[in-house]
Amino acid sequence: MRPIQRRLTATAAAFVLLPAALAGCGADGDDAEEQTATPQRAPAEEAAARSRERVQAYLDAMTAKDVAAGRSQLCALLHEGFDAAATGPNGDFADHFQVPQATITDVRAGQRGQEVSVSVSVTAGKSKVTRPLVFTVTRDGGDWCIADEAPGGKPATSPSPAS
Repeated sequence: MRPIQRRLTATAAAFVLLPAALAGCGADGDDAEEQTATPQRAPAEEAAARSRERVQAYLDAMTAKDVAAGRSQLCALLHEGFDAAATGPNGDFADHFQVPQATITDVRAGQRGQEVSVSVSVTAGKSKVTRPLVFTVTRDGGDWCIADEAPGGKPATSPSPAS
């Protein structure tokens, strides 16, 4: 072989062996894709879990009539309005309401944060009503908190008995 042919052959061999050599270093693209995919899933999973925890704590506080525990689940901007309305005639913690059942039915990403749909059964005297609500949970600084509560949400997968 001539010197030029040897160089071309050596260069061609190097290009053929390069992907195999890089595979051992994790630079073949597959590992990089896996490393990128995992962190993208983790924040979404954490957001859903933290949102569910916050809303469940609020629902538990409603059931127990623990106003302070309910308030602690809310973003700071909602505290003043909560303090004025929570135990009022239509507040979540009103004395004449009982919450025998509250169930989270769905958690999904929304435009302003995680949207947590719930089904809440409320009794007042002999009357019982079940209503869907949706809580918006977001990060406020380094902490998760409830930023909004509104009528609606995704209904429960199994219908609740009518009363």
